[in-house]
Amino acid sequence: MDELIKSRYQYWLEQVNESEVNVLTNMIDTEIENSFYKELSFGTGGIRGKMGLGTAKINGYVIQRATQGLANYLKKYCSSNNKVIIGYDTRNHSKEYAQVTSCVLKANGFQAFLFKEALPTPCVSFAVRELKCACGIVITASHNPAEYNGYKVYNENGCQITTEAASLIYDEIKKLDYFTIYDDSEYSYVDDIIYEKYIDAVEKESILPIENKDVSIVYTPLNGTGLRPVTDILKRKGFTNIQIVKEQEMPDGNFPTCKKPNPEEYEALNLGIEYAKRYQSDLVLATDPDCDRLSIAIRIKDNFQILSANELGCLLLDYVCQNITCVNKPVFIKTIVTTDLAELIAKKYNATTINTLTGFKFIGEQIDILKKQNRENDFIFGFEESCGFLKGTYVRDKDATVAAMLVCEMYAYYKSKDISLIERLNELYDEFGYCLNVQHSLTFDGAKGQAKIERIMDGVRYVLQTLANSTIVLKKDYLNGIDGLPKSNVIKVFLDDKNSIIFRPSGTEPKIKIYFSIISKDKESALQIKEKLYFSIISFINSLE
Repeated sequence: MDELIKSRYQYWLEQVNESEVNVLTNMIDTEIENSFYKELSFGTGGIRGKMGLGTAKINGYVIQRATQGLANYLKKYCSSNNKVIIGYDTRNHSKEYAQVTSCVLKANGFQAFLFKEALPTPCVSFAVRELKCACGIVITASHNPAEYNGYKVYNENGCQITTEAASLIYDEIKKLDYFTIYDDSEYSYVDDIIYEKYIDAVEKESILPIENKDVSIVYTPLNGTGLRPVTDILKRKGFTNIQIVKEQEMPDGNFPTCKKPNPEEYEALNLGIEYAKRYQSDLVLATDPDCDRLSIAIRIKDNFQILSANELGCLLLDYVCQNITCVNKPVFIKTIVTTDLAELIAKKYNATTINTLTGFKFIGEQIDILKKQNRENDFIFGFEESCGFLKGTYVRDKDATVAAMLVCEMYAYYKSKDISLIERLNELYDEFGYCLNVQHSLTFDGAKGQAKIERIMDGVRYVLQTLANSTIVLKKDYLNGIDGLPKSNVIKVFLDDKNSIIFRPSGTEPKIKIYFSIISKDKESALQIKEKLYFSIISFINSLE
């Protein structure tokens, strides 16, 4: 075992309480290695990891150290504002970690305000802006499995901190010990009016007054925070025929009926689809535990089709562009791994497309840039391929509540014209060509897994020249800071058949993500091309052993 791992482990044994000592002493070598091989740092969605003892896990010690580092950063760079908002999701220990966060901040002289209940992450983004805070914090692991938790930080604009700020905060965190003792303190709470103002702001993003709202909806919050806001906004807009998936209705950090509470995973909608078949519903909506991601399924006769985030995003973009006429220079924002079809749709409606690095925080950052140019109202829509959507500038993050409202409104709009969403999607394919966008994730846990992910990225960067029967004609290595974007460990390869593939390590999970963009005459042939390319990639990865 590495000497650094041993020293970290021994130090924790000397510092933690008796029950935690028992946990540590019962760890086998592999568990020790996976718990202490690194210190958690900021990734795409903040600090995130499996819960447990150790420097590589999420626990109260890691949370308080991160918060003290954040407090030191705020004192250094935001000294004129000492107000902070703290939110949390429905995961195990989320409320506890939020309270730890509040204690540390109050000990440092900050005004720390907790939400009284678990609410969506976008509520924190909204509250930061509404209450003019120095920053916001959310204890959440978003869509990860039950064993995960995490720590997101939002700046004074309600946008997730980007690379530079995260680096400065982490510089402060690295100076600190894990085991500083903070006295418990009384908690101050966010006024309930903030939630009402948030829902008001979402409602203002409605596009059309739909007369016929006879849409039968099944909704699952996947045991997360979405139940209250999603049902509130749908009922406000007149969508009252809603069945809630009972097994996934109430907060439960164990997510007992859904191993992966991630709307990107089609299995997360299985129970909702069962309900929809039982109740003869038209539409299934699913939001993740912190209610910033949305996925849907649509009835097609006796079955249901789940739309990918790229498909849903293109439909929403098209719907928004069709019905917004008061914006002179409309701007659409997407990430580089999001379908290129969206850019073609935006161009049709004379909207400018801005591409960003992966992570909705970069979309939020671009909205702030528009604001500085007095063009905030030119932003019409933004989305990413991982089920994140936003219309409006009331927050600087993806928001499943506004997305759910727009989906139901769009569904009713096309229903009034006797057009299904699938028919409209096929019309877009007929107009612009079929584009298959598929993501595959390969998981490699622990210290050895991280080393393997690094080997794979190096292999793609320096060795890979061909895939299947295609030659790589161009590699874009975003680690070099190209296309005016910050440096990021992302590689996009372009093949001689006009298809492209993106490789990037996840910023929040022990995964390498592979994004395929396949252009072909139809879905069947595109899938065949993708499978050949994927098989070739796996063979290449195996050759790196």
